[in-house]
Amino acid sequence: MNTSLMLRRGAWVIAAVVATAALSAFAGDKGDREDRDDDGGSNSYVQHGFELVPKGVKLDLMGKNRALVGLGSYIVNTSGCIECHSHPAYAPGGNPFKGEPEMIDSTVYLSGGRKFGPVITSANITPDNAGNPAGLTRAQFIQTLRTGHNPNDPAGEILQIMPWPAIGKKTDRDLSAIYEYLRSIPSLPDNPNPGP
Repeated sequence: MNTSLMLRRGAWVIAAVVATAALSAFAGDKGDREDRDDDGGSNSYVQHGFELVPKGVKLDLMGKNRALVGLGSYIVNTSGCIECHSHPAYAPGGNPFKGEPEMIDSTVYLSGGRKFGPVITSANITPDNAGNPAGLTRAQFIQTLRTGHNPNDPAGEILQIMPWPAIGKKTDRDLSAIYEYLRSIPSLPDNPNPGP
């Protein structure tokens, strides 16, 4: 086979691969656009987020962005937030690690109290009296998750255990969604029975 013919066949193969990839990307993009709500969030994530709200947790959606609340619930309830920021995480008889059907303990849901050694206790991230999760404004909350420094802590102090280096890589929209979800959950006092 001559070199010219081989080069033309190679060019056609490359063109076919590029066209296939472009069509696949377009089809995926089109499907993604069809699965978007008016605010740009995925309907499937938003809807699933509402399905994941633990039983016994009544959301206050008044004045909240519903799409962000649903997306925030999806992120919070699938990312390990409960296991660290609730103690105990599971209601009696609802611990999946014991082979029981999962049931989150809504009486301490995200109210902190998980101890990590003798010094570190996870924070209560439910809304305070002003409706601010963990007592932080949206900007402070996002900044804390990006830098690991809570503005209520002494200068230079960095959150330990909290996986802020990973969570802080989420988009502004994702972090705003987490905040909006936390604004919608019931306010609880700091967990009265902290423990491991």
